[in-house]
Amino acid sequence: MEQELTQILAPYKGKKGALVPLLQKVQEELGYLSEEAVSEITKFLRVSPSEVFGVLTFYAQFRIIPSGRNVVRVCRGTACHVRGGARILEAVQRELGIKEGETTPNLEYTLETVACIGACAIAPTMMINKDAHGRLNPKRIAEVFHRKKEDG
Repeated sequence: MEQELTQILAPYKGKKGALVPLLQKVQEELGYLSEEAVSEITKFLRVSPSEVFGVLTFYAQFRIIPSGRNVVRVCRGTACHVRGGARILEAVQRELGIKEGETTPNLEYTLETVACIGACAIAPTMMINKDAHGRLNPKRIAEVFHRKKEDG
């Protein structure tokens, strides 16, 4: 990991105000910000660990625990709520065996909820990575995940 971090950090050498973009790049490349990565970033930028952790904990986009290879986002917006979004979340939790904010032990899936996916016309909805799934009902959840496993 040290060699990978060195390659990621190199383009930011000598750049002021690089903390947030650097954290974003490391997370994009490694999937999350490990303790080792944060330590290397603090040394590289010559900033205190508390400064880095302050930024990590301020912005919701940063993860300090590994995320699943597939991120499932269940919509909790008004249209989805009115059309049974809570049942969709419950069905996804049963299907994956995890609760909102958790990751499956095999790191295959992370489950999140979002305020709105922006696909209200096909509510209730969820996304798996960048793929939107709409007009859902609890029965269709198993089908969606079965197809996802078949497609790889």
